[in-house]
Amino acid sequence: MGTKIHPYFSFFLLLFLSPHLSLQSFAQNEDEAEEIKRSDFPDHFFFGTATSSYQIEGGYVEDGRGMSNWDVFSHIPGKIKNDDTGDVADDHYHRFLEDIELMHSMGMNAYRFSISWSRILPKGRFGKVNRRGVTFYNNIIDGLLLKGIEPFVTIHHHDFPIELDQRYGSWMSSQMQEDFVFFAKICFEEFGDRVKYWITINEINLVAIKAYLEGVYPPAHCSPPFGKCSTGNSDIEPLIVVHNMLLAHAKAVRLYRIHFHEKQGGSIGIAACGHMYEPLTDHEFDKKAADRALIFNIAWVYDPIIYGDYPKEMRELLGNQLPSFSNIEKNIIRGSLDYIGINHYTTFYTKDCLHSTCSQGSYRPIKGFFETTAYRDGVSIGDPTGEARFFVVPRGLEEIINYIKERYPNKSIFITENGYSPPQGDGNKVEDILNDTKRVNYHKNYLTSLAKAMRNGGDVRGYFVWSLMDNFEWIDGYTTRFGLLYVDLHTLERRPKLSAQWFRSFLGGNPQRLVKSSSLITNASHSLMDA
Repeated sequence: MGTKIHPYFSFFLLLFLSPHLSLQSFAQNEDEAEEIKRSDFPDHFFFGTATSSYQIEGGYVEDGRGMSNWDVFSHIPGKIKNDDTGDVADDHYHRFLEDIELMHSMGMNAYRFSISWSRILPKGRFGKVNRRGVTFYNNIIDGLLLKGIEPFVTIHHHDFPIELDQRYGSWMSSQMQEDFVFFAKICFEEFGDRVKYWITINEINLVAIKAYLEGVYPPAHCSPPFGKCSTGNSDIEPLIVVHNMLLAHAKAVRLYRIHFHEKQGGSIGIAACGHMYEPLTDHEFDKKAADRALIFNIAWVYDPIIYGDYPKEMRELLGNQLPSFSNIEKNIIRGSLDYIGINHYTTFYTKDCLHSTCSQGSYRPIKGFFETTAYRDGVSIGDPTGEARFFVVPRGLEEIINYIKERYPNKSIFITENGYSPPQGDGNKVEDILNDTKRVNYHKNYLTSLAKAMRNGGDVRGYFVWSLMDNFEWIDGYTTRFGLLYVDLHTLERRPKLSAQWFRSFLGGNPQRLVKSSSLITNASHSLMDA
């Protein structure tokens, strides 16, 4: 790791030498965002940032790491915008101590990150454990705890050893359940003495749609009218993939509870993509369509895990296409979580397609016979963002928490992702990117919505900003920016945005720690990476 410490001085300069610019930016936007205070949340509440291994680490062929599905996919010309890859990404593999210090300076008390499966097991259960990979994550965990930051570890966040796809088709096969449990066991053994919050798999509902219905994520399976892939069946494969992921999750939880929980005392959950859906009109058909949309997304994941089977509404529409759990599997999966994780970004209007004319794909049972839109009578549901389908709708966070509270009573919730990327046309100059007043207002308003939901009985324990820094945003490459930190793709220097300053003020962080500890960080970096 290099000896440069300029990221810290950048932060110092931004926070102290330009206070008038920053405060003025906030003042100019007071009418656009509600005020929210740290005291609106419990003292024990977790505020953190979130990342995933492939999106930030880089070091893709270093220290024994094997090739992942995303390594292979991102190197296929035309799959990713600008043919970007995660080969270097944000170079977190070499700069993790800098990044931990930046989190600490903002006052964050939690960090959600994922383990690179192929860094720990380059060939899955068909090869040996890569000890250098284990050391890397041990160093991250120890570095976080040293700064009073709670590690929230996601075991699987989209990337896995390509070996498993080549051998048996990865998540299309029940063999993947065995591989995942094998991987999870190693994580519990190596890190569980210090990790008290686990997330088994990230967004199984999103992976099924993106990778096996639309075919835009690896392994790029789909069929018309959803996409033009060389292989796949968009009506069947997403259901099989979610089924295998649910059972993999449940078996890993059972393993943890039987062999690790008594000694380690941690808790374990799963994170689902949790958009909110509102009826396009007041017609009863559209109201039912909005309910159906929630079932085909949220309940698709959480009904089996909490109640032991898929929602009856899905069974009625999908029939035998929807896989079934055996009685033994129902006993394994029922109750297999300690908390609910929700990645929430936006809200959609929902139109019924059982009784109305919709696009061709929306008539398919796999889509639940509904379609979504962000416009009603020509007016958008909220302000646009850099993610084409996402709009700013703060009330949606309160609404999704209320839905979960009512459908799954007595379950605690973590908002495992929530964040904002500016529209592509908002300017690419560094000074414009750093002065991200829209992101500040986004978090103010969503946190206000969250606080309201909690006052009304929502048992929410934490909130994670996506993302700590601008990173590789899957098929969008580096063109979409969700980070609180700007990362120069040429120098890899981190520069805090105005939103990072806002969180520092909101959470009571202390930027002076950056200057005091910078030399210690540099020296510690060398010793840890040489271990």
